[in-house]
Amino acid sequence: MKKFKFTINGNDYTVDVHGIEENLARLEVNGTPYNVELHRQVKASKTPTIVRPAIKQPVKPDIHKREGGSAHSILAPLPGTILKLEVGKGDIVTKGQLLLIMEAMKMENRVLADRAGVVENIRVQQGDSVLQGDIIMEIV
Repeated sequence: MKKFKFTINGNDYTVDVHGIEENLARLEVNGTPYNVELHRQVKASKTPTIVRPAIKQPVKPDIHKREGGSAHSILAPLPGTILKLEVGKGDIVTKGQLLLIMEAMKMENRVLADRAGVVENIRVQQGDSVLQGDIIMEIV
């Protein structure tokens, strides 16, 4: 926001310019808001406007958490570092879904769910180092 002070015919005016889009300026003069039409040519933008389609929400499978069921542990396949977690606690996962990406021996490795269920516990965070066989997360 830019502020200006004007004196017109001996009267002082404080003008706040809130924004200008194409030929319309949003101003506030001495506390009163105005939409002011500008008389100028609109310059063609060199940068195209990106319009993205609406993202369709995936249909989540109907998986019910079993009461008193034992948790299935997802283990680290190699010693490495956790780069990115793709799921959170309470998320419903399907067999073969990407759970996390880890770096091991200078390569990115994708850890997939070996069964469907609900993520009950995540024992690592992004940046954590793990050893082969460490429990990464538990699925019920």
